[in-house]
Amino acid sequence: MALSNPSLPRLTPMVGRLMMVTAVVQLLLWTVLTSPRAVGLLALDPASVWSQPWSILSYLFVHAGLLHLATNMLGLYLFGTAVESRMGSRAFLTYYLSCGAGAALAAVVLHAVTPQGPIVGASGAVLGVAVAFALFWPDAEILVFPIPLPIRARTLVLVLAALDLVLARIGADNVAHEAHLGGMLVGWAFLKAQGLSRRRVPAEPRSTEPVVMARQTARREPEPRAATPPRPLPPRGGSDPVAAEVDRVLDKISAYGIQSLTAEERRFLDEVSRRKQRELH
Repeated sequence: MALSNPSLPRLTPMVGRLMMVTAVVQLLLWTVLTSPRAVGLLALDPASVWSQPWSILSYLFVHAGLLHLATNMLGLYLFGTAVESRMGSRAFLTYYLSCGAGAALAAVVLHAVTPQGPIVGASGAVLGVAVAFALFWPDAEILVFPIPLPIRARTLVLVLAALDLVLARIGADNVAHEAHLGGMLVGWAFLKAQGLSRRRVPAEPRSTEPVVMARQTARREPEPRAATPPRPLPPRGGSDPVAAEVDRVLDKISAYGIQSLTAEERRFLDEVSRRKQRELH
C-alpha cells in the first residue's frame, strides 16, 4: 500500500506491543534459537496441534522471512492503529488473537480432508483486522501499489478474500490461503456477534487517503426534535478516522446528552482520554 499523505497514523499501545513481541521473537529465532526445533515448537502443525496446543497462538509470532514479517507488520500498523482506537486496547487484543486462533483452526479442520504442512505468520490475524477496518470505515479509500486508482476498504477486503479463495482452490503456492480465510471469517463473525459493525462510523470520503488517514465527510443531520429518538450523528470531515470518531461522539453528547452514549462509545472516549494523558506526561 502506498501512502498519499506524508502524515502517518500514531502507533497505538497494543499494536506497538504486538509488533515488538513479534519482532523480538523473530530476531531470537534468527540469532540465538537457530535450531529448527525452536521453530517447530512455535509453528502450527495441524497434524500435531493437540500435542502442542500453544501453537494455535504462538505461530502468529513466527515468520518465514523478512518480507513476510515486514508485510504483516505493515498491515497490522496501518489497519490496527485505527481499529484499536475504535475498539480499545483490550478488546483489540482479544479480537486479534481470536482471528489468529480462527485461522489456525481453519487449517486444522482442513487437515482432516487434505494434509496441511506447518504454518507460520500473522497473516490470518492481520486480515481479520483488515475486516474490522472495512466494517468500521467501509468507504475509506486506500492506495495499493501499483494500482493507480484508490480502492475502498470494503472492496479491498472482498478482493483479498476472493483471491485467497481462488488460490486455495488452485493450490499453486505454499501459502495457507485457507487459514487467511479462516481469520477473516472469524473476524467478521466476532464483530457481528458483538454488534460492533452496526455502529460503524458513516463516511463519504471526498479525497484519496491511505488506510487510516481516509477523509470522511458527511452532511450534518438537522437539529433533533424533542420527539425524535437519538440516532448516530455523522463525523466531521478530517483526515484521521479516530479524530472523526471523537468529533462524532462529542457531537452526540452535545445534541442528546452523555446518557445517550453506548457502552462502546464510553470505552472509546476513556481510551482516547488515557492516551492523551500519557502524551502529556
